[in-house]
Amino acid sequence: MTSDPFLRAGIDAARALLMQGDAEAAEPRLRRLLDKHADHVELLNLLAMAQIRLGQRTQAMQTLQRALAAHPDDPLSLNSHGLLAEELGDRVAALASFSRLLAQQPGNFAARLHRGRLYEALGERHQALVAYSRALSDARAQGRWVSDATTSPALRDAVLHAVRTVRQGTRELFMASYAPLQQQFGAAALKRVETCLLAHLGERPAASPDARQQPTFLYFPGLPPQPYFAIEQIGGLAALADHTAAIREELEQVLYRPEGHQRVFLDAATEAENLKGSRGAPRWNGFYFYRHGLRQEENARACPRTAAALDAQPLLARIPGHAPETLFSVFAPDTHLLKHRGVTNTRVVAHLPLIVPPDCALSVADEAHHWREGELVAFDDTYEHEAWNRSDQTRVVLILDLWNPHLTEVERAAVSALVVALGDFREQTEHA
Repeated sequence: MTSDPFLRAGIDAARALLMQGDAEAAEPRLRRLLDKHADHVELLNLLAMAQIRLGQRTQAMQTLQRALAAHPDDPLSLNSHGLLAEELGDRVAALASFSRLLAQQPGNFAARLHRGRLYEALGERHQALVAYSRALSDARAQGRWVSDATTSPALRDAVLHAVRTVRQGTRELFMASYAPLQQQFGAAALKRVETCLLAHLGERPAASPDARQQPTFLYFPGLPPQPYFAIEQIGGLAALADHTAAIREELEQVLYRPEGHQRVFLDAATEAENLKGSRGAPRWNGFYFYRHGLRQEENARACPRTAAALDAQPLLARIPGHAPETLFSVFAPDTHLLKHRGVTNTRVVAHLPLIVPPDCALSVADEAHHWREGELVAFDDTYEHEAWNRSDQTRVVLILDLWNPHLTEVERAAVSALVVALGDFREQTEHA
């Protein structure tokens, strides 16, 4: 915004002419103002607008290039240059302008939509899919593009095209992740996986027969809903209890040393939302053997018998970059983990209690379970659950992620491939 009142008056008068549809009268006024204010970005953009309305697109492009030479990061100039370059057939230049604009305004979902269209025109199908997905996600997060009323008429067709492209493209992308297994074992063996994917994409119902079971990420149909599992249902798990004494011995060697321990919640805000204490600051730390599927080698070397017992579990959920999570879970005195839900019913969480003071418990679907040292418990964490240590001592359980025993071996492999594909696409979209 200029502080020169005479220049301001001239700009406002030219803008008023443009709004009235009189580009022919506005154009010479703007040129005269530019004779005195050669690099004024608002004037240059108004002149380019007038030239476009007069059909002088080549001159308008020169004007916008002049604006960007003087103001390389001006958002309006970048947006106008991108739109005009696209109209003139220079998709590479248009793409560069929208990319520069998004560096300034990452929340500009309309620019992301244009960028998706340009990628598509250039034959970059996957890049277009990512760009469209990010545009739709960002717009909907701001309450836009969720209905005709929240979508500009000028963009409505483009938005609908993006919706169709994302729906079809993501379905093809994610189905391709387990296609080799489908070819090897047949479509029938992967039918539940396909239903799971279509439910995730919103093309099929995703409701459990037990309304209390509500995964936050991925619901797999056809798995018997049950808050707690009998240990005998989970092949190989019972043998873990045989190692309790050895595991406890290794725990005692590392419990009170600082090395190897991490906060379970990595940011303070999330921790404050999920942990409460009545007498002091609650704390939940983990001595991890795997975190997000990545083996913590130093911790495994410090506790070799524990690491070996975990790795021997035949149903340990292994998904590259995602699972398992295995750890000594350490609740400080007076720590309450509030009610929450897990991501998927393809997983079962098991606890081997190692140090359990009085007044410590787990509750799943409002059914309390009081840990006993050396006695395993397994549960579906997509049911609302919580845990507490109301004592003045430390509580420790060994936690491990396992596959739901009602999945077949080929379904486990397919779910692993699918989750990796979903995660990779989400990461690409977030960084688009």
